[in-house]
Amino acid sequence: MNERAVFATRFGAIATTVGSAVGLGNIWRFPYEAGVHGGGAFMICYLIFVFLIGVPLLCAEFCMGRGTRSNIFGAYRKLGGGRIARVAGPLGIVASLLILSFYSVVAGWTVEYCISSATGSLDFSNTTAGHGQFVDLTTGWRPMIWTIIFLFINFMILICGVTKGIERASNILMPLLFLLLVAFCINSFFMPGFADGINFLFTPDFSKISSSVLLGAMGQAFFSLSLGLGCMMTYGSYFNDRNRLGRTAATTAILDSMVAILAGVIIFPAVFSFDLSPEAGPTLVFEVLPYIFNQLPGGMIWSTLFFLLLFLASLTSTVSMSEISITYFCEEKHMTRRNATILSSVIALVGGVLCAMSFGPLSDFTIFGMTIFSLFDYLSSNICLPIGGFICSLFVGWWVDKKFLRDQLTDFGKFRFPLYRPLLLCLRWLCPAAIFLIFLNSIGLL
Repeated sequence: MNERAVFATRFGAIATTVGSAVGLGNIWRFPYEAGVHGGGAFMICYLIFVFLIGVPLLCAEFCMGRGTRSNIFGAYRKLGGGRIARVAGPLGIVASLLILSFYSVVAGWTVEYCISSATGSLDFSNTTAGHGQFVDLTTGWRPMIWTIIFLFINFMILICGVTKGIERASNILMPLLFLLLVAFCINSFFMPGFADGINFLFTPDFSKISSSVLLGAMGQAFFSLSLGLGCMMTYGSYFNDRNRLGRTAATTAILDSMVAILAGVIIFPAVFSFDLSPEAGPTLVFEVLPYIFNQLPGGMIWSTLFFLLLFLASLTSTVSMSEISITYFCEEKHMTRRNATILSSVIALVGGVLCAMSFGPLSDFTIFGMTIFSLFDYLSSNICLPIGGFICSLFVGWWVDKKFLRDQLTDFGKFRFPLYRPLLLCLRWLCPAAIFLIFLNSIGLL
C-alpha cells in the first residue's frame, strides 16, 4: 500500500491549490467573457459569485479531502455516500481525463506560440494575416506534436510525486507566473489606451447587467476555480493538520480572481491602444494579442513572455487534473505511484492525440455534429462539471455529519470559524440553485 503524501509547507499547499485554479480560464477565458459582457459590470458579478459559490464549494471539497485522506471515490464512500461515490467518483475521474485531453491541445498551442515568438517566426503583422497564421499553427499534424510535447512535460512533474514533483514545481511556477503578470501590468501602464482599458474593466455600467451577464459571470466563477472535478478534494487530501481550510479557500479564491483581473489589466489597455474590439471573443489571446505585440517595441520578447505565462498557467492546471485519476488508481486499484502515473498519462495521451487530430486528419469526423475536441469539451464542461459540483454541494450541505464539517473548518475547535452557518446555507441552497442554472444555460435551455 502506498504511503499517503502530505504537502510539506503551507506555502506549497497554497501554491498548488492556486495553481490548480489558475489556468487558461483566468488568462484566456476571463478577458473575452468580460469583453463580450461589458467589462466592469461583469467583473463585479464575477467577484460576487466567486465568494458566494466558489469559496463554499472550495471549503466543501477541502473538508472532504483532508477529513478522509482519500481520492474522490474514497472520500464519498468514507463519509457514508457509497451509492453516491459510484456516481460522483467515476464522473470526476472521467471528466478530468476528458478535460486533460482537449485542454492539452490548447496548452500545446501555447508551447508552439512561445517557441515561435522566441524564434521570430510568429508574424501577426495584420489581423487578417494573423488569422491565417493561427489556422496554419493549429491545423494538420502540428497540434498533435505539440500536445505530445506538453503532456510529456506534465508527465515529468507527476512522476516525481506529490512533494518532490507537484509541490516543488508549484513553488517555482506560481511565483514566476505572478512575476510575469506584474511585468505585463507595468508595461500596460505606459500604453496610450491604459486609461480606456482600465475604465472598461473597473467602471461598471450596471445597466448592462442582464441574465446572460449573470449566467456568464456565474459560470466563469464556477469553472475558473476547478470546482466539480475533485481537483480541490484531491489536493485537500494532501493538506497537513496545520492548514486552516477556510483561510486556504479564501486565499485561493482571492489569488485566482487576482490573476483574472490582472489578465484584464494586461489585455484591455492593449486592445484600446490599437483601436481593436474588446469583444473579439476566444480569438483575443491567439490572434488579437499577437497582432498587438507585433506593433510594440520589443514585441518579440513580450509575445514570448506572454505565451510562457499561458504555458505556466496551463501546466499547473493539467498537473492537478492528472492527480485525480492517479490517486484513484493508487488507492482504489492498489497501483504504485509510478504505474498509476504512466496509466493516467497514456490515457490522456490517447485522448489528447484524438482531440489534436480534430484539427487535422479527423476534422471531418463528427459525433452528434461535434468533432472529438468539441465533444470532449462539451461533455466535461457542460455536463460533468456542473453535475459534480451539484452533487458535492448537496452531499456536504445535507448528508455529511455537521460535526465532521465543523471539526475540519475549526481544526477540531482550535480556531474559530464564524461563517459556518452562512457557509452551510450557501451549500444547501444557493450553490445548488446557481449550479443548476449554470447547467441549464450550458446545455442551451436558458
